[in-house]
Amino acid sequence: MAMSKEQIEATIRKILSEEFDVAPERLTPDVNLFTELDLDSIDAVDLVVRLQQETGKKVNPEDFRQIRTLSDVVSVVAKLVNEE
Repeated sequence: MAMSKEQIEATIRKILSEEFDVAPERLTPDVNLFTELDLDSIDAVDLVVRLQQETGKKVNPEDFRQIRTLSDVVSVVAKLVNEE
């Protein structure tokens, strides 16, 4: 199921605010998930699991190793959901 980057970003923002108690106004595209939002590696794994549930696609953990910002997550998920 193809999703636009806007849809993907909205989904990620929803997950971060509902499940990780991040205030929505802190979720700017360049916010650092680890240094600014205090997510840790376990949170990152939880986020990957939720994204897999939302997209129905298997997320490669290697793709997430370089992620630092919200826009990084959007880019990786967009690539994943829009590939055949």
